[in-house]
Amino acid sequence: MSRVIAIGNFDGVHRGHQAILRGAREKAGEGTVVALTFWPHPLQVVDPEASPDLLCEIHERVGLLRACGADEVSVVEFTEELAHWTPAQFVERVLWPQSAATVVVGENFRFGHKAEADGDQLRALSQGAFDVFLLPMLDDGGPVSSSRIRAAIACGDPALASQMLGRPFRFTGMVQLGDQRGRALGFPTANLSVPAKRACPADGVYAGYLLSGSQQWPAAISVGTTPTFDGSRRRVEAHALGRDDLNLYGEEVGVDFVAHVRPQMRFRSADALVEQLNLDVEAVRVALTSQAKTPSDGQIL
Repeated sequence: MSRVIAIGNFDGVHRGHQAILRGAREKAGEGTVVALTFWPHPLQVVDPEASPDLLCEIHERVGLLRACGADEVSVVEFTEELAHWTPAQFVERVLWPQSAATVVVGENFRFGHKAEADGDQLRALSQGAFDVFLLPMLDDGGPVSSSRIRAAIACGDPALASQMLGRPFRFTGMVQLGDQRGRALGFPTANLSVPAKRACPADGVYAGYLLSGSQQWPAAISVGTTPTFDGSRRRVEAHALGRDDLNLYGEEVGVDFVAHVRPQMRFRSADALVEQLNLDVEAVRVALTSQAKTPSDGQIL
């Protein structure tokens, strides 16, 4: 059976990446589709200050790639040495051992030292040992790309990010013990820290879902530093609507962002904050009900 390699950084495994995997499956038929990706992000090695905030961690990327059709996922460690390989060395050391019949890449694929080679040069370097297919970038009112998704998330537009991802943007992390203010106010939250170089929506309040294992709850989500209480640490805080009995401390959970509700605000008192939180909960219910009635043509994972 044929072995088809789909190559890409695949950060976020968005709809454009999913199209590459579908193209690989079409070429493989009953054969094996291998998603070949890199970790850490190449810019983290060659220019750390310019490296982007990642849309997901590597274990999440592997899971998404498998869910989108990859039979195998090969994670290539991106090192300073690899960054200096010539295009020919990349083909010899990375692709030849994969025994590929076909390689599928996006039209913007680049490889070799300083990203000097493209898909056409990959075809030339294959020497006929494997076929190379270039797929155009997916366009949906603009190119579907990880950079555009990051920009949408950074400006607080989870709806646009979801459109390009084909599913809600998910922020994951370990639930930490917070200052317990939410519980005291009647709105207990699952608190997640925001690590450096991890994509996270702009400060504000959002409608979405809190997920733990196979369970999912509608949630009002706050991102920011709790300015009413002079907080300094940026956090994602998710309140499961109608639930005050959840004990998720120490668990890894996911927070899906669906819609922006309002910007972060500083309130004159705790009572004023509680009044607004009650309004937020109702706004979240409306947003999630509206979203549930809107069909999506993307792949939901």
